[in-house]
Amino acid sequence: MPVLSYREALRSTLREELMRDDDVFLIGEEIGVFEGSYKITEGLLGEFGAKRVRDTPISEEGFVGAAIGAAMLGLRPVVELMTINFSLIAIDQIVNHAAKIYGMFGGQTSVPMVIRTPGGGGQQLGATHSQNIELYYAFVPGLKVVAPSTPADAKALLRTAIRDDDPVLFLENLALYNVKGEVPEDLPTAEIGRAAVTRPGTDITLIGYSRMAAVALEAAEKLAAEGVSAEVVDLRSLRPLDRETLVHSVRRTGCAVVAEDDWLTYGIGAEVAASISDGAFDHLDAPVRRVAAAEVPLPYAKSLEDAALPSVDSVLTAARETLHAVGRR
Repeated sequence: MPVLSYREALRSTLREELMRDDDVFLIGEEIGVFEGSYKITEGLLGEFGAKRVRDTPISEEGFVGAAIGAAMLGLRPVVELMTINFSLIAIDQIVNHAAKIYGMFGGQTSVPMVIRTPGGGGQQLGATHSQNIELYYAFVPGLKVVAPSTPADAKALLRTAIRDDDPVLFLENLALYNVKGEVPEDLPTAEIGRAAVTRPGTDITLIGYSRMAAVALEAAEKLAAEGVSAEVVDLRSLRPLDRETLVHSVRRTGCAVVAEDDWLTYGIGAEVAASISDGAFDHLDAPVRRVAAAEVPLPYAKSLEDAALPSVDSVLTAARETLHAVGRR
């Protein structure tokens, strides 16, 4: 089975979709001649030309708006925003146009577009370039928001997103680009809105998405060495959210820890915890614990940045405290 990095999985999928469908094109800052800030689009300009791989001015509102118009007329643009932080420049286009056009015009036109964008801290890029603000978009009806954590899921979900008739925000994390994993050659398309149980367990459920799904899996492996059977649920999709898988898991384990890279207050984890409370309250042996980033603009200094971000150790601490409270360790 081929082993690809997260970056390679994205690039190969873009190439395959450009070859498969002439209506697919890429658009964004520095994605052509420079081959992308993170080299996701490396080699694609030379292979497909400037009509299909379109460099833009530094104007997020402008090129996201242009992509929306192109999608309304039948094309399938894949927008690359250099970072999710820059999506704030285009938030009116994303929230008030891409997400609402289908509903406002009674289904007369759809907006089949993908917005790819990385986020996350840990790279010493400063407070304005290191945010996880996916909550802004997961909150909005009319958008689909996905956040794969593995190369295989990145490939499967990007393929699905490009073929979807709705606008999809495709979240990447800078810390994942070099992560490698097996990617089957016959990998099927994925279902948006379906979480994955990446490790079965019986004692506690660890829940994460994007980078924190990988962190939760590492924490589960360390807990296994202590005799604890931890189940790991990778959300993969933030809108729609797979509440059924979450509830089913917690009904079996009776305990849950939710880990997220964004801030605690009003975070994705709050919605996850509420969903578990609604669907599995009578099965909970302890309150749902949440692990998140410190509620500060992320510091530049590496030691402070690391201290502000959630880690394997912080997930382990929350899990051990939960298990201790219910007498399981």
